[in-house]
Amino acid sequence: MTLASTSGTSGTVPDARDYAFDWALVDVETSGLVARQHRVLSVAVVTVGPDGEQTGEFSTLLNPGCDPGPVHVHGLTADRLAGAPTFEQVAGRIGAMLQDRVLVAHNAQFDYDFLAHEFARARMWLPVSQRLCTLALNRRVDPATDDLKLGTLAAHYGVPQLRAHDALDDTRVLAGVLRASLREAARLDLPLPLVTCPPRQDAQFTPKPPKTPCAFRNPGQLPAGGSLAQGMKVAITGETATSRAELVARSVAAGLNVMSSVSRHTSVLVTNDQASGSAKARRAVAEGVPVVDEHTFLRLLGDVRPGTPHEQQAVAAPPAEPAVATPAAPVPAPEPAVAPPAPVPAAREPEPTAADTGKPLAGRRVLVLGGTHPAAAAARLRIVELGGAAAINLSAGVTDVVLLDGADTDRRMRRITALEIPAHGSGWLDEPTAEPLARSTAGRRVPRVLPRGGVIDLPGRSTASAWTVTASWAQGTTSEIDLVAFLVDEDDQVSRDENFVFFGAPESPGGAVRLLTDGPTEQTITTDLGTLPPAVRKVVVAAAIDGTPTFGDVGAIQVTTGPGGSAAPLTQSALDAATTERTMLLAEIYRRGPVWRFRAVGQGYDHGLAALARGYGVDVED
Repeated sequence: MTLASTSGTSGTVPDARDYAFDWALVDVETSGLVARQHRVLSVAVVTVGPDGEQTGEFSTLLNPGCDPGPVHVHGLTADRLAGAPTFEQVAGRIGAMLQDRVLVAHNAQFDYDFLAHEFARARMWLPVSQRLCTLALNRRVDPATDDLKLGTLAAHYGVPQLRAHDALDDTRVLAGVLRASLREAARLDLPLPLVTCPPRQDAQFTPKPPKTPCAFRNPGQLPAGGSLAQGMKVAITGETATSRAELVARSVAAGLNVMSSVSRHTSVLVTNDQASGSAKARRAVAEGVPVVDEHTFLRLLGDVRPGTPHEQQAVAAPPAEPAVATPAAPVPAPEPAVAPPAPVPAAREPEPTAADTGKPLAGRRVLVLGGTHPAAAAARLRIVELGGAAAINLSAGVTDVVLLDGADTDRRMRRITALEIPAHGSGWLDEPTAEPLARSTAGRRVPRVLPRGGVIDLPGRSTASAWTVTASWAQGTTSEIDLVAFLVDEDDQVSRDENFVFFGAPESPGGAVRLLTDGPTEQTITTDLGTLPPAVRKVVVAAAIDGTPTFGDVGAIQVTTGPGGSAAPLTQSALDAATTERTMLLAEIYRRGPVWRFRAVGQGYDHGLAALARGYGVDVED
């Protein structure tokens, strides 16, 4: 597996031309949620010029040639679609409307991926080089709304909505939301989160057919003179008399877990040349992994002991209120490429919400400008201690600004002054006093602020929900940062290479975990807890910097989690690494008995992504 970053950033200062594009606003209704499996049932495209005026419109139902899926959501029955054209028949017209325009959608990667797959099926090229997500744009704007659903934003911006889940009406509503959002972005001087679109229909973006996951827990290493047991992790290296495909097939049929790399959790390495010096053989020696030849392995395959199945987790009853735990001190960093980091322990002492504490910064969102990285990190920590939320970027939700040394050179100061946002010196954080919040700000729903190491139980029947972990960083950042996820088992190891989700493989088998790129300074990991394999006990979300920069150059990473991309965040954290780290564990979603929990980690490491991945049992090339 080879790592090669595809992220990009832009630190340019926006002017009027940064908000004037030819736009192609798109909405699709689909038979399901997975683009490579499901089909588009209806599509609408509205084109808008740089002046904001509509220049064209097209919509049609489509005959997908398959079951239409959730009719209760979109209302499109098989009978209604029977006489409609196929996508191939209208692809040319849609492509002409998309050509040389920025594709716009609410949750744009969803619409873009579906269109890319439909164009690929029609053996045509999707003519889109950039896209803009109005959901990501409004996360930057941060309007005073309870959530960022299209209908909620339409009501907030005064855009009439007639028929939700009607592709054409949704696209017309989207046009109004885009115009209003662009005005807000210009008022705040925010760069647009434009995403360069790779050719998603290329083979490199097509998920590989998943192998059948092993149903048994790893019982450990093969004992000397002992028997194989179901669930053992087996690696094979070098030439074998039996074809490699047959060896793998027989091993999987016996209940073994065949891995492509060796780690300390590997049960046995199969090789006919222990002195070959292959990477797997060297790693097996270093980790003390037993080694057997092919003849011995085939004999052992004839008598494999029964294993212990992965346990299915029961669904917890909804708690009355999510419980929050305060963190203990973080654990020290592990040695690179040896073991995954141990979890940060947390005491089970409930912490009340900021709104109930009476702390002086309760309900406020405070932006820190200037200062060295340690000074800014200390200021953000103090803001959280005082009940506030530490902002990473300027938005409509920022209530106060703290000015450290050098803040006067920050280009945002001009906009902060024009918006009349209260600005304070660093001494303000000793004993802050502040004017009452404006009515529009006081009524907004405030996410629960989690400190580093803070833990919260996910509320309700979270196992039937899709949860998002969104990471964002300073909008002027020029470093390339990539979000990744590891789906790990009881041993904090991936059970197969496909359980490493990153820019080159942005979807786990079955689509339970996905990587979404929402802008040059924002990425999201989505996790459908209801479809995670039983072997997965934890989803670890990490960030890595490409090249020589460190998180000391980047500053804080803001992490939010919530149910679905457009719902209000449940929690938010501002995570600061120290100075030299190149990778950082941001968050974990993990099982604790029948309950799923979320932990804000914030643990940084000096080594790169390849070393971090090897700690979780994934062998990658830099």
